[in-house]
Amino acid sequence: MRACGIVGLALAIGIGAASAQEMRSPRISPVRADWDALAQELQAIEEAQINQSRPQGSLGERLAADGFRRVNSATGERFANIAASPVPVLLPFNTLAFLRDRADGAARDDAENYLSGFNSVPFFHAGPGGYDAVVLARAQDMPELGIGFSNPIYIHIGGAALLYELDEPNGMIAWPVTALDEFPGLRRIFLENYVRYIFVRYGVSYALAIECFDGRSRFRKISCRDADKVAIRALKALKLVGGTPQERVEQVGSATIDRPQSESSVFTYYPPGNLVPRSGFRGKGGVADRTVYSRIRFPLADAPAFANSQSFTRWTDCDANNGAARGAIGAYRCGESGQPQARSEAANYSYPWRDNFCESRAFYVGQCPGGRGHQGQDLRPASCKQRSPGAHCEPGVHDLVAVRDGAVLRAAGQESLFLVVNAPNVRIRFRYLHMSPKQLDAEGMVSGRLVREGEAIGKVGNFYRREAGTFAHLHFDVQVPTKYGWVFVNPYMTLVAAYERLIHGRGQEIRDDIGPDVPIGLLPTQPIVPLSVQAPADLRAAARAFARARPRAWHIRHGSHASDDQR
Repeated sequence: MRACGIVGLALAIGIGAASAQEMRSPRISPVRADWDALAQELQAIEEAQINQSRPQGSLGERLAADGFRRVNSATGERFANIAASPVPVLLPFNTLAFLRDRADGAARDDAENYLSGFNSVPFFHAGPGGYDAVVLARAQDMPELGIGFSNPIYIHIGGAALLYELDEPNGMIAWPVTALDEFPGLRRIFLENYVRYIFVRYGVSYALAIECFDGRSRFRKISCRDADKVAIRALKALKLVGGTPQERVEQVGSATIDRPQSESSVFTYYPPGNLVPRSGFRGKGGVADRTVYSRIRFPLADAPAFANSQSFTRWTDCDANNGAARGAIGAYRCGESGQPQARSEAANYSYPWRDNFCESRAFYVGQCPGGRGHQGQDLRPASCKQRSPGAHCEPGVHDLVAVRDGAVLRAAGQESLFLVVNAPNVRIRFRYLHMSPKQLDAEGMVSGRLVREGEAIGKVGNFYRREAGTFAHLHFDVQVPTKYGWVFVNPYMTLVAAYERLIHGRGQEIRDDIGPDVPIGLLPTQPIVPLSVQAPADLRAAARAFARARPRAWHIRHGSHASDDQR
């Protein structure tokens, strides 16, 4: 039945077979660490491991032979597989005190002593691409900062052995940094809801970031002003913890494109960046990014699957989140079409696929033309199970799987599940949204869990802050490490390539002779925030300045006044 509709669409607007040249591999640069620059720090660490009653005359020889091996052997008790990092691992961890106590047989728990007042490290993952860690902090453990925030504060820290080359993100705000002379060239930026500190040490790019709200603390997120205090404290506590020198850096070659030779008779898709007309943020369009960022297994277990907007219908500019549609339950009218339409999610279980990265949302996305939009792609499974005609599709029916081997990054109770991948020539992370947190907790899908490609990790759900908080679908997004830290990129072509392999057929791209859609936008034209704004040191003042540049209708922050369809 679906195939007939596709044939008709093909005849109406023309379909061209996509060629291999229409997909691109990512641009990735290798990073070589200057391990010689660590000689002095390593010597101090080595001395800490030596019992004072033993002679130290052969220290130089031991340093040359296997100094880092012994360091990794010790710190690996606390940070699994730390030796796999080809870049020096920096964490707020008192390595010297730990090694001295360990040599004396008196080593204690992290929280009690070695984390410089921070609580724990619930996530650590190292591999050929570098390392990633999350450090848990609590404001009550740092009374000198004067922060009145009761929820956990998660500090993301990582070092990159490779960097993805992207243009400077839109909407990025930079502040000057003072009083941190030990970090030459340190940059402080606000990007995609994170305050970030970016610096280069030992020839390696490091990023320390805390998710925050650009105002007072809200929605269980710390204010960016307070997050900045925590970040500076963590920076000052960073110490060398381990890692393994590489003699040479292998040339980065990313083999991401592997398409079937035969064409599918049913799978069709619009090109990347071709959004539903008038659905882009502030009247902007999408991102015509043809990059396949990683060779992945498709995230839904079975085919067919459908990539379409869940906020905008396939055939109109109506947005179920905004304007006349807000609060509507049944039929509604909006946009220019003026047609009565049923708010039925089942309508989007069909080909062709359509990109909805950068579709109108209130979330920060640096790659989007307007600096805000939808951070990923909405996906639907093979079928919609309904209790009654017109009812919502039932969640918990279709399996989701790991797209690659990787480590789960997720605290118990959280909705977001990140899959962190660190493999030769690949460092990337994928986020799955809307699965049931209770089910994820029951299955042990929490930080540190290692999963294999194709392993079931949950089911398509409808959780957004609560059960049945959105339509049943998977929100899937991709982030890559850059010189600005982790940033969102368009996952659309990565998913197209993965789906082709799942169905063993090459998709057919719909080519519109009149060119891509140029959305006109539902809101009045407003000033666009410059690519990079040099703001005053006061984060709150900068945030207010940034807010004044936005339309009043979009002063909804991350999650604020979100309707059921926000993701």
